[in-house]
Formats: sequence, C-alpha cells, structure tokens
Amino acid sequence: MRKEVKCVDAVVFGMIQGVVTAMGIWYLQRKLGKRDDAAEKREKEREDMEYNLLTAVNASIALGEATAKAVQRIPDAQCNGDMTAALSYTTTVKHDLKNFLNRKAVEKIV
Repeated sequence: MRKEVKCVDAVVFGMIQGVVTAMGIWYLQRKLGKRDDAAEKREKEREDMEYNLLTAVNASIALGEATAKAVQRIPDAQCNGDMTAALSYTTTVKHDLKNFLNRKAVEKIV
C-alpha cells in the first residue's frame, strides 16, 4: 500500500508542476502580447509623426517659393542672385524629396 501512495504522490506532484508551468507560460504570453500591442502603437505613432513632418516640410517649401516669387515681382526689391539661387535650390530639393518618396512607395508595394 505504501508503494501506491508514493506513486499517487508522484503523479499529483507532476500534475501540480504541469499546472504551474502552464500558468507561467500563459502569463509570459500575455505579457509579450501586451508588449507587441504597445510596439505596434508606437510604430503607428512614429509613422504619423513622420507623415506630419513631411507635410510641414512641404508646406515650408511652398511658403518659401511663394515668398521668393512674390518678392521677385516687386519692382523696388532689387533681388540679387541669392534669391534666384535659393529658389532654384528649393525647387531641386522639393523634386528630390518627391522622387525619394515615390521610390520608397514603389519599394513598399513591390
């Protein structure tokens, strides 16, 4: 009879170990799931921030171009070559940025 008790004790002890291990794994999965959700949220917020920064850069370029063109039209402004060079540089940068974004969009799609 004593051997049967030892055998039952071993089985019960093994079942308790299994339950504790399963609970530990469940807890870790839950923690990692929350961490993944937080990482996805941060990534989405980062994408939104980058989009807003690009929008702000485009708005600044548009404002700079409009200001330069308006100043060039004033007869008494006496624009020097710096204004023309800055306007040309801004146009080049704007097109480079647009081409870069188009290239990255194609890479994402393909």
